[in-house]
Amino acid sequence: MGGLSLQHPWAFAFGLLGNVISFMTYLAPLPTFYRIYKNKSTQGFQSVPYVVALFSAMLWIYYALLKSDECLLITINSAGCFIETIYIVVYLTYAPKQAKLFTAKILLLLNVGVFGLILLLTLLLSEGEKRVVMLGWVCVGFSVTVFVAPLSVIRLVVRTQSVEFMPFSLSLSLTLSAVVWFLYGLLIKDKYVALPNILGFAFGVIQMVLYAIYRNATSRPATKEVDVRVSDNHVVNITKHGAVELSTNYPVEPPQPAMKEGIIHKATHAEQV
Repeated sequence: MGGLSLQHPWAFAFGLLGNVISFMTYLAPLPTFYRIYKNKSTQGFQSVPYVVALFSAMLWIYYALLKSDECLLITINSAGCFIETIYIVVYLTYAPKQAKLFTAKILLLLNVGVFGLILLLTLLLSEGEKRVVMLGWVCVGFSVTVFVAPLSVIRLVVRTQSVEFMPFSLSLSLTLSAVVWFLYGLLIKDKYVALPNILGFAFGVIQMVLYAIYRNATSRPATKEVDVRVSDNHVVNITKHGAVELSTNYPVEPPQPAMKEGIIHKATHAEQV
């Protein structure tokens, strides 16, 4: 990290700021999981965003380990792995049997199967700089696929003419995080970190513009619009180091008054390192 701070002082500053923003984003679901612990029930929330966020953090740690002087990516994604693992353990503790089995299956499929396959292929089919390039494009591809998620919340806002399920703070966090990690990737000349955040910034700006347009509008009921309830105010940093910070809240059933703050998008972006 010392080399990075001396050679790229601004990159280190933006990376450190990105760590702070992304860490706070990782902590966003704490109220939801406290409620789960208190009520001894998952209350219909889904585990998919947390599993995806864990996979993203694992992927970016592997990428950072293949490069030299990438401590800032390792620190935030290591924290992400730890926090998301705690969320998943709590979820598995209080989820009904069917939800536990489903969560176990996607954990084995994504975090063991897919990650193991990526690890094996990159180690066998490439070496040195080629391995970094190969894994870098895998990370970019994964980040881009989860960017489809914000489209659902944007469509929901337009159809209902209401920002009830798109808190401004989450949209602002998405935008700031994308800007910070884009600048970090740009300064260290890492296109794999920088590229996904261009899309993240675009979606963040679109969400804030929609918020400005519809914040005082009278909402209309959305017909069959909501998918899966994830959490009240959850932003998943899908590729926290320079990718997407995905707010992931998509309900399966109509949200109850106390649980409808953050129906944002499925990832989940999200989260971003």
